[in-house]
Amino acid sequence: SYWSAKKIQSPNVLREAVRRELREFLDKCAGSKAIVWDEYLTGPFGLIAQYSLLKEHEVEKMFTLKGSRLPAADVKNIIFFVRPRLELMDIIAENVLSEDRRGPARDFHILFVPRRSLLCEQRLKDLGVLGSFIHREEYSLDLIPFDGDLLSMESEGAFKECYLEGDQTSLYHAAKGLMTLQALYGTIPQIFGKGECARVRTNCFLVVNERSLTGSQNSIFPPLKFAPKKQGDSGKDLPTEAKKLQLNSAEELYAEIRDKNFNAVGSVLSKKAKIISAAFEERHNAKTVGEIKQFVSQLPHMQAARGSLANHTSIAELIKDVTTSEDFFDKLTVEQEFMSGIDTDKVNNYIEDCIAQKHPLIKVLRLVCLQSVCNSGLKQKVLDYYKREILQTYGYEYILTLNNLEKAGLLKSQTGGRNNYPTIRKTLRLWMDDVNEQNPTDISYVYSGYAPLSVRLAQLLSRPGWRSIEEVLRILPGPHFEERQPLPTGLQKKRQPGENRVTLVFFLGGVTFAEIAALRFLSQLEDGGTEYVIATTKLMNGASWIEALMEKPF
Repeated sequence: SYWSAKKIQSPNVLREAVRRELREFLDKCAGSKAIVWDEYLTGPFGLIAQYSLLKEHEVEKMFTLKGSRLPAADVKNIIFFVRPRLELMDIIAENVLSEDRRGPARDFHILFVPRRSLLCEQRLKDLGVLGSFIHREEYSLDLIPFDGDLLSMESEGAFKECYLEGDQTSLYHAAKGLMTLQALYGTIPQIFGKGECARVRTNCFLVVNERSLTGSQNSIFPPLKFAPKKQGDSGKDLPTEAKKLQLNSAEELYAEIRDKNFNAVGSVLSKKAKIISAAFEERHNAKTVGEIKQFVSQLPHMQAARGSLANHTSIAELIKDVTTSEDFFDKLTVEQEFMSGIDTDKVNNYIEDCIAQKHPLIKVLRLVCLQSVCNSGLKQKVLDYYKREILQTYGYEYILTLNNLEKAGLLKSQTGGRNNYPTIRKTLRLWMDDVNEQNPTDISYVYSGYAPLSVRLAQLLSRPGWRSIEEVLRILPGPHFEERQPLPTGLQKKRQPGENRVTLVFFLGGVTFAEIAALRFLSQLEDGGTEYVIATTKLMNGASWIEALMEKPF
């Protein structure tokens, strides 16, 4: 039996299942409504429910959760959509108490996303407002469809919770997300994993799954924690004060350039500009009524294409300003030297200069962690030097951040053992000297030379299998394992000739856009035989990942 690639890459099935639960909750709150949003949730909810859907269920106003009084709204119900955070409960209590004083009486409700929290409810009780809420429920928004091949829990603290705090709640929700996918698309018959959290999550999934219904098949490659990598991905940060664009595969041009190396985007946009210009010039060749009518019918699509080209050209220019700067080139050079094993055992001059010039701390920490990972730890005197310089320059309050990085294994001293990274790099071909960024032939194009470890493992699992790299798998952190789920005889079905296998790759802790681009590249290979669907706890980049591990200064 098998999962249909076409079926799973239609996000509407999952989106509709998530919407159904939302509609049911809104209908419990009879009458006109105002929703007060935890600002972090507005993005994820915007992907599953537009305002038109909320309006159908009597939602008349929407506000962002802020302190003091809520804006005036003539509604019967006020619903708080929030994450289970204690600091948010303080703000909610302030809102509720101010509304009680304002009058008339309103019905309050709270929806925790993705789970209820006894600690949060106790905080509301201590603040004297718990009894004001008629409905206190949870909304299990476990996996959000960002695109046909991309699902994310958008749990910003998952990595820190699992690897620093020992809180495995996010693993339970990841298992629940897999159960949802299995209920919608069918049984997952083979499970391969690497890492301690992967093992825990898979055990949870299998235990819960003993009572589940079965359908058709997929091969799943569960999570791998990724090492810090250089920022060569094709994700684009827009200047939000000017314009916001929702970018996904529905936009033709974005689908074409999103997985390109940044050095290859310019030539694609130039080629597209010539095609669009030639299409508009065709109007001069339209002589007959039929030809004019045909040109006019194509005009809306051509105008949309021209607008899209203008947007992406502007974005590309902003990216180019960064990628052509001297500092970006210097940073890229250092990162590539570390990844290829050059000068990883001594204090790096560029990092020294960055600290002396007080460059952003996140940038410095990423580079130091990258050097540590590529050298299986730093010599004690090198590590002590970096830590001393960072604390003296940026402040001693960051000692907690350095402690977090050490606890996560990203920053450590050498223990006297051998450096395993060169063996891993050579065996798995993690560094490629000759990379064709314009017309790539290997996943290493996404980082201009470095092949993401996680994606290389997924590639090797598909062909020839992990048995060929057993020695390297034992070197990498955490156990590796395989589990199988039996399928009822009636549901066993062979793939048709030419039909690709579908592999779901689940990243616990987060995934970068470069890793996503690499997996999409593998899906598009003519002789690949595998289509990849990506799920994760969080979409991130190197900077946001390090930031999530930092402690806020006092």
